[in-house]
Amino acid sequence: MNIELFSKNALVGAATQGIGAGIALELAKCGANVTVMARNEAKLKKMASSLPVINSGQKHQYLVADFSNFEEYRRIISEYFSNNSIDILVNNTNGPEPGLAQDKNVDDYQKAFDLLFKTVCETTLLALPHMIKQKNGRIINVSSLSVKEPINNLSLSNSIRSAVIAWAKTLSNEVAQHQITINNILTGYFDTERIQNLISHESQQTGKSQEEIKKARENKIPMKRLGKTEEYGHLAAFLASEYSSYLTGASIPLDGGLNNTY
Repeated sequence: MNIELFSKNALVGAATQGIGAGIALELAKCGANVTVMARNEAKLKKMASSLPVINSGQKHQYLVADFSNFEEYRRIISEYFSNNSIDILVNNTNGPEPGLAQDKNVDDYQKAFDLLFKTVCETTLLALPHMIKQKNGRIINVSSLSVKEPINNLSLSNSIRSAVIAWAKTLSNEVAQHQITINNILTGYFDTERIQNLISHESQQTGKSQEEIKKARENKIPMKRLGKTEEYGHLAAFLASEYSSYLTGASIPLDGGLNNTY
């Protein structure tokens, strides 16, 4: 199987590091024109310039946008779509702050809703008209295993990501007639800055060492290791390709077998 995404335009959120960067890199390797989106312009410039160019017509660019400021994000993403159309949308944002459900208030949940749900909804609805017109499109939502079983200390993420999955499934049924697919990747434990931050937060709360916490997480995984971002990129590239044209509305665990232990 040789995945070719030549002439396809992709927009990838939170793409300066971690999973987003892994996805952007793999899509570029497959020939797509990739727009990387995040809030740090210096990191975006570096990321966009580091993406491979494998054919003469391939171009990459970046878009500065802060997911945590929804009204400003709405303005920026609307302006982007007034001048651009995309074939592949990867909805990915930074995660909300960890914490227990009893320690969060309604304002915390509203901020998480703006970050995780409203940005995904706004971006997707702006991307759809072009996809509907051309009768083809790929939408990939980076989600979490927490939608199947809540993860301790991630009350905000557990709650809002579940809403995104339900919305995405509903929408996938509506747009399937236009040959547009919408799929979700349920992320397990990957070797990223996000997981390191969560481990650090847990260490501060429990007094356990970060190495001890990391090893405990790895031991829960049948493969006994954290995932690699390039492995995430491989699945995303498949979902972005024509090889996945009959796969939609799915939530696919990518977790080294961890999902099977629940």
